[in-house]
Amino acid sequence: MTPIYAQAHDYSAFNVLAVDDIPLNLMLVQKMLGRFNFEMRTASGGQQALDAVKEKKPDLILLDLMMPGIDGFEVLRRLRENPETADIQVVILSALNSNEDVVKGFNAGANDFIMKPIIMEKLLTCVVNQLTIVEKRSK
Repeated sequence: MTPIYAQAHDYSAFNVLAVDDIPLNLMLVQKMLGRFNFEMRTASGGQQALDAVKEKKPDLILLDLMMPGIDGFEVLRRLRENPETADIQVVILSALNSNEDVVKGFNAGANDFIMKPIIMEKLLTCVVNQLTIVEKRSK
């Protein structure tokens, strides 16, 4: 069976924002998702992420939780309470992996939760699923 992410599809119309305060994590996510050819932007913290969303609304945000200043939970809360950004697909990528953290993430409005260290196949499948939702919603 061909993995969902290996199927031929053009993702170049999509805009993805990866948010993490650790540059190596951003580089790894970019490398893992390089085959998709979508516009990939990065932000190194919560405020930078919110600014990037204002500048150009992404189709998908890959969001770390543990960041100095504005953490991922607060970014998610602000996105969900703003009608202009409430519909952005958000996937949490976090080393926080207790049941409480996962539940808190979903309760804050996350569409999915991937625990670090990131398994590439899980990330690829998750991104394709989220972008498929975006695509269907726009039709």
